[in-house]
Amino acid sequence: MAAYDALERRVRTRLQSVDSDRLRRVLRAPSGIDLSSNDYLGLAQHPALKAAMAAAVEREGCGSTGSRLLRGERACFAAVERRFAAFKGTARALYFSSGYLANLAVLTTFPEAGDVILSDALNHASLIDGIRLSGVRRVVFPHLDVGALSRLMEAHRGAGRTFVVTESLFSMDGDEAPLRQYAELCRATGAHLIVDDAHAVGVYGQRGSGLVEEAGVDGDVFVSISTAGKALGVSGAFVTGPEWAIEFLIQKARPFVFSTAPPPAIAAALEASLDIVDGEVDRRARLASRAAHLRRRLAEHSIRTIPGRSQIVPVIIGDNLRAVELAELLQAAGFDVRAIRPPSVPPGTARLRLSVNVGLSEAVLDEFVSALASAVGQPTCSVASS
Repeated sequence: MAAYDALERRVRTRLQSVDSDRLRRVLRAPSGIDLSSNDYLGLAQHPALKAAMAAAVEREGCGSTGSRLLRGERACFAAVERRFAAFKGTARALYFSSGYLANLAVLTTFPEAGDVILSDALNHASLIDGIRLSGVRRVVFPHLDVGALSRLMEAHRGAGRTFVVTESLFSMDGDEAPLRQYAELCRATGAHLIVDDAHAVGVYGQRGSGLVEEAGVDGDVFVSISTAGKALGVSGAFVTGPEWAIEFLIQKARPFVFSTAPPPAIAAALEASLDIVDGEVDRRARLASRAAHLRRRLAEHSIRTIPGRSQIVPVIIGDNLRAVELAELLQAAGFDVRAIRPPSVPPGTARLRLSVNVGLSEAVLDEFVSALASAVGQPTCSVASS
């Protein structure tokens, strides 16, 4: 018991530090108008997805009962993977239970000793963790800095392979990677480009398959990771790429080999989601219009955001406590806005991460901006410039 008590004291000390830094997080159920989720196309509650999933539960049951290499494989997984590969314009796809697992799988399977990984400074935690777990040499380049990346690629050339790892649409800043320039550098040096397309899939491109498609670099990307729990409204993630790469993941990726397969009914919901993305292209246009409207209205009120065009609109506050205060004022006004603080973002950049979805009318967005401007004007809160 003495050892247990010592551990409890240590943990409580760490929690006190979290409190002193204004970083305590609280599990809070959704309430009010959604300005914080990643349900960009409004599909999570779509009747077609719910009906497809409910029918599949009756047909397939609740659980898969094992990994896909044991008894967890189902025809519906293979079918949705074929469809998603065609959606992304690749030879093959492999479905994972989460984007985190998918990123860990890619980055712990392909890089080997002697290789080097070049990673954007603001990459998602799952990419960072995958790179760390790979055990290979890793080099971080400044956010979106093509020149710095070029110099680092030249400086770190060696006998092994080089991998460039980036998000396409960054989840906290809402800005976009220069994928065309990255692709050019990789072509010139023989490097392999890995793109996490999580927040772009369903939103960008003629097919709606993401920024890889819109940038026209489909043939230059080694593998991409596309989560299905954001714009697609379901859960899990697909890794897409050449046939040989996906086959290697099936054989060697520990997050795939040693994970119980997802519930089979999810595949039916994913099929329904892709039907809507294919057939209702106006959703993407409406989302872009709403995001542009919000950015314009914020600018009119002199509330600065990180420049961009995406549905992710961050308002930088800076101070952790001020960010929480603003979020609470907006929540009290009926808007579900959350404060984002370190370690999700760098120290000193606490923010309100505003997230636009197609269910938000221009009138509601106008009402929200008025509420935000009023909250910013209250003496206990002030917004730092971005």
